[in-house]
Amino acid sequence: MDFDTALAEAWIRAIAAAVEKERSRLTELDSAIGDGDHGSNLQRGFAAALTALDGLRPAGPGAVLTKTGTTLISKVGGASGPLYGKAFRAMGAALPEPAGPAAVAEALSAGLDAIRLLGKAEPGDKTIVDAWTPAVAAFRAAAGTGLPAAASAAADAAEQGALDTVPLRARKGRASYLGDRSIGHQDPGATSTALVFRTLADITAS
Repeated sequence: MDFDTALAEAWIRAIAAAVEKERSRLTELDSAIGDGDHGSNLQRGFAAALTALDGLRPAGPGAVLTKTGTTLISKVGGASGPLYGKAFRAMGAALPEPAGPAAVAEALSAGLDAIRLLGKAEPGDKTIVDAWTPAVAAFRAAAGTGLPAAASAAADAAEQGALDTVPLRARKGRASYLGDRSIGHQDPGATSTALVFRTLADITAS
């Protein structure tokens, strides 16, 4: 299985649906250690991305992800819009057509690099990076077994990474202002990252 244009579009639609479903949970998590707008911001951004894709005739999967990223940057406030926007644009720029599992792994890695460059975050800082980093490593390690298996491994790793943010003290973003009070809360950005990777696993498995 290759990651083609249809799969890229299905991924964005699946993310939009997942964010809509989990918006309240993301907002609740963000209310504890952030501005309380993570769920609503992402919902608005991916809804706008769907509208943008409806009028697009993409040249390949990369164009789908690039358009999504550009839309997120222009439509989403807070930190999540620029971070996810830059990530999807970087993934789009890195994707060939068609893209096999190894190429997808490199695109996901390019997305992570973009997030780290913009947010200046490292693993352990209690951010998106804590879920995206193990997801990329797991995807790359399983790429030889095919896209569905690699995506499933990445989703499992991202979900564990999100859970692993609970005992961490935030060192970046709004949550860092809370100091030790950020300990004991799951990071909303890492949680939404787990949704992004789980939807990729779901659409490749179906």
